[in-house]
Amino acid sequence: MSLDLAFGIARSGLLTTQRSLAQVAQNLANASTEGYTRKAGDTISVSHANSPMGVRMGAAQRSVDAALIAERHARAGEAAGAAVRERLLSGIEAAHGQPGDGQSIGDRLGALRASVIGLRASPGEPGLQREFLQAAHDLALSFNDIAGAIGDARQQAQDGIQEEVSRINAGLREVAQLTTAIQRDRVLGIATGDLEDKRDLALGRLSESLPLRTLPQSDGGLILVTKGGLGLPLDPDKDAFSTAAAALGPEAFFGAGGTLPGVMLGGVDVTRQLGGGRLGEYVALRDTTLPRYQAELDLAAAHLASRMEGQGLRLFTAPSGTVPDVTLAYSNPAAGLMGFANSIRVNPAVAADPTLLRDGTHAVADTPGGPTAFTPNPATGPAGFTLMLDRVLNHALGDTVRAGTAWAALPSGGLGPDGSLTSPFLPPRSLEDYAAVVTGAHTADRAAATAARERAEGLRRGLDARFQRESGVDSDAEMAAMVQLQNAYAANARVMSTAQQMWDTLLNMVR
Repeated sequence: MSLDLAFGIARSGLLTTQRSLAQVAQNLANASTEGYTRKAGDTISVSHANSPMGVRMGAAQRSVDAALIAERHARAGEAAGAAVRERLLSGIEAAHGQPGDGQSIGDRLGALRASVIGLRASPGEPGLQREFLQAAHDLALSFNDIAGAIGDARQQAQDGIQEEVSRINAGLREVAQLTTAIQRDRVLGIATGDLEDKRDLALGRLSESLPLRTLPQSDGGLILVTKGGLGLPLDPDKDAFSTAAAALGPEAFFGAGGTLPGVMLGGVDVTRQLGGGRLGEYVALRDTTLPRYQAELDLAAAHLASRMEGQGLRLFTAPSGTVPDVTLAYSNPAAGLMGFANSIRVNPAVAADPTLLRDGTHAVADTPGGPTAFTPNPATGPAGFTLMLDRVLNHALGDTVRAGTAWAALPSGGLGPDGSLTSPFLPPRSLEDYAAVVTGAHTADRAAATAARERAEGLRRGLDARFQRESGVDSDAEMAAMVQLQNAYAANARVMSTAQQMWDTLLNMVR
């Protein structure tokens, strides 16, 4: 081997080792940088005519498991969606009250029943009449508070849709910009590992809003497909999605004839095709879960008012003084059911004259299969009149509309402003049982959301740890590699030094 060749090989070794050391130093410096993956370049032998000419370092590459990254993103989307559901339903659970604190509508109905029983023992006692009246006020306020919490959560869901659409548009623009940079650098032969790390990080954030499937292309490009099969455009200068603001009331709904805005992709409504992540969860809460909650609460309040009315006591009314018609469909505006829980109140006439709780407010005609006839206690009637109170206890708050005839079960289908929703339980006949079931169903949804979030976060943490082991920077391993590279650098330096000394010796001999 000539001295020139030895000198060249050693020089290439020094350059390659120097570049490898620089890459190790970069890995160590970014060990705690979010999304950074370990980079390394292969050492490539260079030869000519089967004669070794030295070595060179290939482009720094990252070693990642694409399937593992996709799974991490999927779990991140699940956790983010469950966290949204948990947060919005927590406010409704708080309005329902905790078990045993006496704040739920079931507890309030029980308190109302107890006050009726107390008044029946002494119907003419003003203090007991006021207790009955106060129990009715408390029950109406509980309906108002829970309905208000449902409305607040639904408005938050609508506002959240807007926020997520903006976040998704920003994320898609970021991914588009990074993809363009990756494609450009690949054409120029520049390593793109750092840009790919940033793109994966951006895709991870994007997947929390809208679960995606990524299809990498050979030129560094990327095709994004949503869980619902929608292909997403990557344009760094243009928003992909759009929606609009809206103020929600109990009657608002999305769909044919509705007033709520959809989520548009390229001018096409894709709201029904969005699932998972924060955006999909906001849509599900706004259009399905919370309208159903509202309807179930409205039915409980409306049937309470209607059953009292049917027995001769107009105790609960809308602000207009009317009582809902529970024989009509929930979605029929003429029924007065939608939003009744928001506005239910104690009849001002009863509040002004609590003796009506004992005497009744109006006469009732006998109805086949319905309430029996009732005549209110006249002003000159007995102070110990109990017929009205018995009708409230046995029928309005009981299981039967009249002796031997059970109440029909409350509706489980045809719910929501458009009549498309269904309760996930079989409604009982009594109001107290129905209220307990509604409270249990609503609060169980929050508990399920918490469990789903914790499960998804646990899986994500496990995947993150595996990803870190496989693709992250191991500081100990990098330090060991640095020692090896330093030894290699020193060896190549000695070869060059020896070759230089030999050259000097030869030159001196010539002289």
